Amino acid sequence: MSIDNLPDLKTTSELRTVNGATPQHTIAVIKRKTSATPNIFIRIIIGFNAEISRHITNRRLLVLQPFMLIFGILVYRATKFEPAAFAMVLIAILLMLGAFFNRNKQKQFWVFVLLLGFWAGFLLLPIHGKLFGSNMIYGAFYGQFSATVDAIHSNDSERARIIISNIKSLDERNSPPLRRARLLLPSDQLPDIGDIINAPMRLYRVPGPVVPGGYDSQFHAYFKGIGAYGSTTGIMTVTNKVQKNSLARNIQELREFIGMRIDFALAPPISGIARALIVGDQGQIDENIRTRLADAGLAHVLAISGLHLSLVAGGIFAAIRMGLAGFYGVGQKISVKKISAVGGIIAALIYLALSGASVSAVRASLMLILIFGAVLAGRRALTMRNVAFAALFVIITDPSSIFRPGFQLSFAAVIALVGSYEGYKSKFRNDANATIKLTRFFSGIALTSLIAGAATALFAAYHFQNVAPFGVLGNMVAIPLVAFIVLPAALMAVLFMPLGMEAIFFAPMGWGIEQILTVANYISSLGSGLISPPILGQMSLIIALFAMGWFAFFVGRLRFVGVVMAAFLIPVFGTMERPDIMIADTTQAIAIKNERSQELQSQNLASMDLVAGRANSFAINAWSETYLTKITAPDEKVPCDLTGCWFDRDKFNVALVKTRDAYTEDCSIADLVIARIAAPQYCRDTTQVIDQTDLTSGGVHWARWNGNEFIIRPAIVDIFRPWRPNYPSSR
Repeated sequence: MSIDNLPDLKTTSELRTVNGATPQHTIAVIKRKTSATPNIFIRIIIGFNAEISRHITNRRLLVLQPFMLIFGILVYRATKFEPAAFAMVLIAILLMLGAFFNRNKQKQFWVFVLLLGFWAGFLLLPIHGKLFGSNMIYGAFYGQFSATVDAIHSNDSERARIIISNIKSLDERNSPPLRRARLLLPSDQLPDIGDIINAPMRLYRVPGPVVPGGYDSQFHAYFKGIGAYGSTTGIMTVTNKVQKNSLARNIQELREFIGMRIDFALAPPISGIARALIVGDQGQIDENIRTRLADAGLAHVLAISGLHLSLVAGGIFAAIRMGLAGFYGVGQKISVKKISAVGGIIAALIYLALSGASVSAVRASLMLILIFGAVLAGRRALTMRNVAFAALFVIITDPSSIFRPGFQLSFAAVIALVGSYEGYKSKFRNDANATIKLTRFFSGIALTSLIAGAATALFAAYHFQNVAPFGVLGNMVAIPLVAFIVLPAALMAVLFMPLGMEAIFFAPMGWGIEQILTVANYISSLGSGLISPPILGQMSLIIALFAMGWFAFFVGRLRFVGVVMAAFLIPVFGTMERPDIMIADTTQAIAIKNERSQELQSQNLASMDLVAGRANSFAINAWSETYLTKITAPDEKVPCDLTGCWFDRDKFNVALVKTRDAYTEDCSIADLVIARIAAPQYCRDTTQVIDQTDLTSGGVHWARWNGNEFIIRPAIVDIFRPWRPNYPSSR
C-alpha cells in the first residue's frame, strides 16, 4: 500500500492492520504525510521567514539601522532616571563580544548587529549631553552681564533672538553656570556674530512643555547647550566689535544682505515668503498665510527641503551639462556628466549654507550629494540605502532632532517616495507628443503629492492638528509655479545681485508667490471644516515608526502590510481623549470643560471655560489648537470668595484654593482640589490634589474624569533627567 492510499486511521487496532506495519512506523509515515500540507498560519510564517532571509542576503538590514537607532533613543528618553554610565558601557561591550563570536553565523550575527544599533541609539543622547549639554538654571539671574554672540536665532524686524555664550557677571555677582543662553532683544540693537556685548539682562529657566507629549523646550534647549532664556532690560552695547572673519559670520552677513535686498525689492507679505525660500528665514511670514498654506497642503513650500534643493542643484547640474555639451572637444576629453554632478554638489552645499541648515535641508542636501556621488561612481542613485545613510548622518550628529516635526515629516515623505518608486521603470517613450508629456508631468505631480501627503498626514495631524484634504489639487498648481517661475527667478536674482540687477528677477518671483497664495486661499476654503483631524497620542508615532521601518525594509507588496497594520492599530491605540481640566504651571491659567462641550462632540469640537488666567496667552492657544477646543471666559461669573472658587459640573466638582483656610471644607467635598500653595497631607488622603509642589515638578497638568476619579497626566514625568531645571546638578 502506498502512502497516498493510507486509510483514515482512528484507533490503535486499526493501526496494526495497515500492511502489518508496527504502530510506531505507521504514525511516523502519517506525520510525514500531514506535514507536507501545513496549515495557512504555518505557511505564512515559513514564507515570512524566507522573505526576511532573502532581504538579509540582499543586504537590506542596513535600512533598518536608522530605525534601531531611533528606538534606542526613544527607550533612553522614556526612562525616568539617568542610567549609570558603567552599565551602559558594559552592555555595549557584551553586545560587541556577542557579534564577534557569532560572526560566522549569519542570523545570529545580524541579530547582534541590530541590537548594537539599538544600543548605539541608547547611548547617543547621553554622549551628546556630555559633549554639548548645559546646566539648566532653576530660578532667575538678574544683573549686568557680558557675553559673546554665537548665532542669530531669528529676527522678525521688531524683536530678535540671539544665542550667547561666555556669560559673565559684571556687578560682582556669581556668573550663571551656563554654556549658552537664548536672549530676546529689540531688532534695532541686533549685534553681529562674534561680537562681545554688555547689557542688563534677566535670565530665567527654560519653560517646559505646555501639553503632555508636546514640544519640550527644555529637552531641545539642553542638547543645544542652552541652559536659560532671557531678555535685555536696558540698552545693550557692543564692547568688542570683532573684525576677524569667520565662516559663520560671513554666511550670516551674506544672509542678512540678501534679506535686505529682498525687502527692498518686494513688499510684505510676499517678501516674507521670498526670505523663507532663499535664506530660510520664516520669521516675517504672517501667521494667517502660514495657516492657509498648511490647510491647502502647501506648507512644505515654505520649508527649504528636497523640492527646493533638487530644483536649484538639479538646475545647476543641467545648465553645466548643457553648456559643456556644446563644446564637442570638451566632451571627448572629460566626462561632462561627472563635472556637472560636482557642480550640483557645490550648488547644494551653498544653498544649504544660505538656508540656515534646517533638518529638512540637511537631509535633502545629503540625499543630493549621495545621488550626485552615485553619478560619479556610476551607481544607482535613488535607493533606500541612500536614505538610510542620510538618516544615519542626521541621527548621529543631532539625535534630539528625531523628536522635532521637521525630521519626522522630511524622512516620512522621502521614505514613502523612494519606496514607492524603488525599482520602477518608466514604460513611456521619449518620442511622445507634447500632450502626453504634459499629462505625464501633472500626473507625476499628483501621484508624488498623494504619496508624500499620505506619508506625512499623521505627523501633520499630531504636531499641527492639520489635515489637507485637497492638498493634491493645491500641489498640482503650486509645484509648477515653484519649479518654473519662483525658484528659477530666485536663483537668477541671487546670481545677479552683485550687479544690482536682482529686481528684474524678483518681479516674476513675486508674481509667482502671489499666484501660490491665491491658490492656497481657494484650496483652503474648499477644505475648511470638511475634515477634522483626530487627537493623536504619542503611541501613534511609535506605530507610525514601526510602519515606516517595515515599509523601508521590505520590497514589493509585502512592504504595504506594515501600512495596513498601522491603519488598524492607530485608531485603537494611537488616539487620545480631550481633557476635562487643564492647569498651567507658570501662569494662573486654568480651563475646565463646560456643559456645552457635549453639543459639539459630533463635530469633533469641544469647549472649555477659562476660569483663571489670561485669554489668548501662549498656553491657552496651545491647548486650544492641540485639543481642538474653544477656550473662552465662562458665560456666568465665576463663583469665588476670598478663600477660593468652586466649580460644579454634571459629573464632578472642583475647588480652587487660594488660602489655607479653605482646605478644611473643600478637601472633604471636592473631587479635585487645585492650589497654588502647598496642600496639607490630610487633604491628599481625602481627595485628589494638584498643588504648587505638583505644578513645580510636573509642569502643566492634564486631567480627565473617568466616572470615579480623575486621570491626571503631568507634562513632565522625568524630573530626574539632566535637561530638567530641578535636576540636582542644575541647582
